[in-house]
Amino acid sequence: MTAQDDPLFVPVENTPRDYAWGRVDGVAGVLGTAGSGGPEAELWLGAHPGSPSRTAAGEPWPTLLDWERASGATLPFLLKVLVSAGPLSLQAHPTPAQAAAGFADENARGIPLDAAHRNYKDPFAKPELIVALEDGFEALCGFRPVAEIVADVDALAGSGGAATADALAPWRERLSGSEGLRTGFSWLLDGGAPVDAAVAALVDAAAEDARFELVTRLAAAYPGDPGIAVALMLRHVVLAAGESLWLPAGNIHAYLRGAGVELMGPSDNVLRGGLTPKHVDTVELERVLTFTASDDDHLVPVTLAEHVRSYRPRIHASGADVPFELLAVDGDATVSLAGASIALTTDGSFALVGADAEAAVPRGTAVFVTRAAEIAVTGSGRLWIATAA
Repeated sequence: MTAQDDPLFVPVENTPRDYAWGRVDGVAGVLGTAGSGGPEAELWLGAHPGSPSRTAAGEPWPTLLDWERASGATLPFLLKVLVSAGPLSLQAHPTPAQAAAGFADENARGIPLDAAHRNYKDPFAKPELIVALEDGFEALCGFRPVAEIVADVDALAGSGGAATADALAPWRERLSGSEGLRTGFSWLLDGGAPVDAAVAALVDAAAEDARFELVTRLAAAYPGDPGIAVALMLRHVVLAAGESLWLPAGNIHAYLRGAGVELMGPSDNVLRGGLTPKHVDTVELERVLTFTASDDDHLVPVTLAEHVRSYRPRIHASGADVPFELLAVDGDATVSLAGASIALTTDGSFALVGADAEAAVPRGTAVFVTRAAEIAVTGSGRLWIATAA
């Protein structure tokens, strides 16, 4: 069977991943399906070996990873439903060149792929975007201007008294230098008694000022973690439903709570910097980070037609085009898909009609579109289509 002989539409499914930061029955709540009774953090829809989507009928291939092997094609994205009850780790992702070099280096050093201290699980980049599914989705995204950070440190030092000011002084001094973002960040992640004292002083002072509620919240989740102070260096973003963020390589970020649809490169390469019990490699993280104040990282969708909007970043951090886009469809429409795609309904019900094939996509179900096609969509609600661009 050739790729053109494959059915156009293949229903797919997967099991939600039960990471501790997930909301109880979180994915089920988004999809309107039966819950597991435990944390449900992410649903992966794609061919990534870590959790490839299964075909609902077990044919014409058991999983989308098997489709890749049979067809010789590569799905250039991984679609996720993400539901967070608490903060994810502070993290960043590499460029394509950094990912390829890091993967080759760790292979050459004989680090097992499943080793807890491995940074690079594959040779691919992981640019990503996320669209909020509900109001109040919170994230940390990119560095703030140094002047804003220093102003907050001074406010906390002033409210906490002389002891607080003394404890925060080493951090403030580094922030005020010529490379304040880099040196202030590095000092925190280097750790040690002075950092512990600064974090403790920061948390104590923040408890007396409602403007710094996030510091108090992070301290309750990860007591003593330097990431609590790092969070003060980052932009705190709150999204309404339908609003989106674009997170290219080198951007430091952390999702804090809420539900969203996430589209990314087909990779699991994560360099962590705190707010996590997992491996933190500060040297490698600092090597991939972009130490400049972030611009507005909101990704504004483009209206392609009535009932169809496109979330597509302009370029990857490497300068290359991003090879995927996310379409949001809320009514009857016709969409042209440039390659293999995945459609997921989170609200309402839809039908997809292509040449000599059709598929129902009620809420909570997903369909794999095996090749480029023009698809007539009928229905109402919210249909997400991840596709090649």
